[in-house]
Amino acid sequence: MQSLSLLPNSRETGSDRPAAQRIAPLATLPLFFKLEGNKVLVAGGSEAAAWKVELLIAAGARVHLYAEELDSGFRPLLRDSTRPGRIVWHRQAWKDENFCGAAVAIGDIASDDEADAFRRAAKAWGVPVNIIDKPEYCAFQFGSIVNRSPVVIGISSDASSPILTQAIRRRIETLIPSSLANWATMARGLRREVSSRLTSKRQRRWFWEQFSNLAFGAPPNPNTRETLLAEIQHKSRARGSEFGQVTLVGAGPGDAEFLTLKAVRALQSADIILHDNLVSDEVLELARREAKRMLVGKRGGRESCRQEDINEMMAKLAKAGKSVVRLKSGDPMVFGRAGEEIEWLQDQGISVSTVPGITAAAAMASALGISLTHRDHARSLRFVTGHSRKGILPDDIDWRAVADPKTTTVFYMGRGTAAQISATLIANDMDPVTPVVACAGLSRPTQKTWFGSLGDLGAGVKALLPDEPVLIGIGSVFGVQEEDCCMPAPNSETRISADL
Repeated sequence: MQSLSLLPNSRETGSDRPAAQRIAPLATLPLFFKLEGNKVLVAGGSEAAAWKVELLIAAGARVHLYAEELDSGFRPLLRDSTRPGRIVWHRQAWKDENFCGAAVAIGDIASDDEADAFRRAAKAWGVPVNIIDKPEYCAFQFGSIVNRSPVVIGISSDASSPILTQAIRRRIETLIPSSLANWATMARGLRREVSSRLTSKRQRRWFWEQFSNLAFGAPPNPNTRETLLAEIQHKSRARGSEFGQVTLVGAGPGDAEFLTLKAVRALQSADIILHDNLVSDEVLELARREAKRMLVGKRGGRESCRQEDINEMMAKLAKAGKSVVRLKSGDPMVFGRAGEEIEWLQDQGISVSTVPGITAAAAMASALGISLTHRDHARSLRFVTGHSRKGILPDDIDWRAVADPKTTTVFYMGRGTAAQISATLIANDMDPVTPVVACAGLSRPTQKTWFGSLGDLGAGVKALLPDEPVLIGIGSVFGVQEEDCCMPAPNSETRISADL
């Protein structure tokens, strides 16, 4: 049995792909302060200071405000007695001793000399400090906030672009329903019940995963809590060992932005992720931090784990109660051997589900801006494997049908058989000048695309990067393209595009 590499400390045999980082470098560390009832020092009475004070009292802080004059923006804050926090206004400039007992300190200070003195005083008292619009004097920063309290989302660009931060906040606001606040409040009330009744970690994980799926749907109704309590009661009475589950997830062609929301949720709930070599580090970065990543190294032309060993590993982990994600490049149901894995797992009595991914042909069409079923060129679309289990061109393909000039055909995994594909189609009366395209490293920074004719396919594929998967498209639709996206290849009538 080939060993299964456990990231992040190892590499696949024969691969020079580095181990994925568990956490990428952080410009700042996001922290959340509990300020309920705590003293916060604020120096300055400007409109900007008023905005910071409004945030602080919303968090329940006792704000000690030092300023001789206040902007009109403070008036509603001083009048509002319903706020959880409160303001004590000291009509004077700040002094060093004012930092005593403060949880944090915030200054709206114009001069660099005073800003530096404020920072030094805060540091001497061990108080984290923020000076508005002067990041060089700050120990912490205010990010943009999405408020679904008790769920609070903070966003920071490390002061590089406040406008970008606000744009990100607007995007998140559209994704997070306002009812999430109600669900989060309900979750707080259910935690004790869940912990006392559901004694196994597996049961508790199962409940909270189901709860989280509900939280992104309709708002809770008056009966929701009782329904959930009944579900907890039912689950607590379950007897016998519980198997985990396996989810086959499509990672798409490489770019993490091609992942579906359902795929991200699966990665976020996984205990173990068995992934192929073609899955990008950017995709793996979206997984739950605690999840173990296991590289099972399925890649054509290289030493890799046997399919039987992968099947055994999935079954063993699921029977141990783990939530397993089998992460495959592209779509697991398109040349991903999903059928074999599903059949094996079902025979073992293990629950298995699938999450589709964007298949490589769709990604190629998008990258090239070409419709694979352009009505002026193609009546049908066909996906064909470029090699059999033996690693050679399959001998049971209906080549006369594939050679239909009104069909767009996409060959997967055809790098090693490109010349044979060309010769076989020409032998079945396909015109040698039929437009073709070959893409390597689709949707990745290294993506390269070769355009040419069927007769030159073998040589064209050899011109592409040797370590990237290759997709081949054949049909007249590939003659419809933007000429300015390509550059001439040396000593050739064909063209290679470096996709940026």
